Amino acid sequence: MDPGHVAYGLRAQYGLDVGPELVVAWERGIRTPTAHEVTALAGVLWCAPAELLHAARTLREHRTARGFSTADLARQVGLGHDAYVRMEEAGRWRGTERQTAALAAALGLSPVQFVTAAGRDEELAELLRSAVTTRWQAYVRPLVKLVPLPRAALQDVLLRLHADYQSRMVATLGWGGVGDAGDGAAGRDFLDGILGHFWERAEGTR
Repeated sequence: MDPGHVAYGLRAQYGLDVGPELVVAWERGIRTPTAHEVTALAGVLWCAPAELLHAARTLREHRTARGFSTADLARQVGLGHDAYVRMEEAGRWRGTERQTAALAAALGLSPVQFVTAAGRDEELAELLRSAVTTRWQAYVRPLVKLVPLPRAALQDVLLRLHADYQSRMVATLGWGGVGDAGDGAAGRDFLDGILGHFWERAEGTR
């Protein structure tokens, strides 16, 4: 189907005011279709909405791929419609622990997909850096609110990350606590890759 045929199908079947130029802009990534336009486009092309999307990263993309309206998803998660829409548009999820679990289940999100879609990768990295360099026990509660994993699994992952970081730091110290110019390099490298280390260990607990 050329862009003109697609545009005609969108107008005739779904009443959308879409011309061939807009279809071309979607194809080239110059413009982004709305959730309603993606659903209609999938209908015209006889495919699922998910097939029209690259790997979903945002809440809106995951929701669209699953075919939820904002009202349906908000209801399923236990949020007011306006509150959900504000979070989706801001790209920052702020639901409760129960709502977070419901959202992840409704959209079929893995923990890593959820954190990325919720726009909280950097927040997670900061919490993990603090947890491994200080008392990890103090960070269990905030992490449970952030990552849809069982508390016991998070505790296990934090304990192992903390032990790994501490062993790296001890290994780089010289006799009597005085080392060479490379002291702490292994620890710094570990902290730089803290998100990767976390997800590797988290996957092992599932």
